[in-house]
Amino acid sequence: MAALTKQQQTEFEAAAFRRLVEHLRERSDVQNIDLMNLAGFCRNCLSNWYREAAEAEGVALSKDESREIVYGMTYEDWRNLHQNEASCEQKAAFELNKPHK
Repeated sequence: MAALTKQQQTEFEAAAFRRLVEHLRERSDVQNIDLMNLAGFCRNCLSNWYREAAEAEGVALSKDESREIVYGMTYEDWRNLHQNEASCEQKAAFELNKPHK
């Protein structure tokens, strides 16, 4: 494997993040609960991680602001356009798969 500079690593990670966000915006048919059940994270998790990274660098970012970065619109607008009521099966799978604290 080629040795990457720290700058290259950061640029490649940023590009991968942007592609992931773009993909999740394109795949609005995939519900957050499905992502949680299959992968253990969802769009909201991604927006929380973004906000936490900003805050670690001293940049104040609200939950709504970080969600708008990930969703490409307000969370309320996205929910109204794309979110469906979770089925009983989805809810049951979520309860089985959610992390225990």
